[in-house]
Amino acid sequence: MSKKSIVKLTANFGRNLADVERFLAQADAPQAVDALLDELLDTVIPNLERFPDIGRPFLARATRSVETSNALIALRAKLSPLTTDPEALREYILGDYLVLYVRIEGLLYLLAIRHYRQISFDFASHWGEL
Repeated sequence: MSKKSIVKLTANFGRNLADVERFLAQADAPQAVDALLDELLDTVIPNLERFPDIGRPFLARATRSVETSNALIALRAKLSPLTTDPEALREYILGDYLVLYVRIEGLLYLLAIRHYRQISFDFASHWGEL
């Protein structure tokens, strides 16, 4: 049996969890935070410890805009001092959440988490009533 990977949480991941908690409280779903934390501790982290490549390679996605292409170039530049593995940055889909993590020399760093609705736009609040 292969050695388990060690999963570490980054400061950014912690900030994202706080953002998710605020988002869920505003959506009148504060109980969902406990469910998310249970899922992270009971399922996601153990899965990543045993199967570090379970997530899809994030940088392998097709880009459909100049902005995305530029962002991926910048992201690759930030990762290059840490790893030369083009598949090190991965995404794990957890129900309504997207978790980004990076695999570097046997360690997995949880980088970010977002609820899918946090990624969308609220046009009504941006523009008001038209």
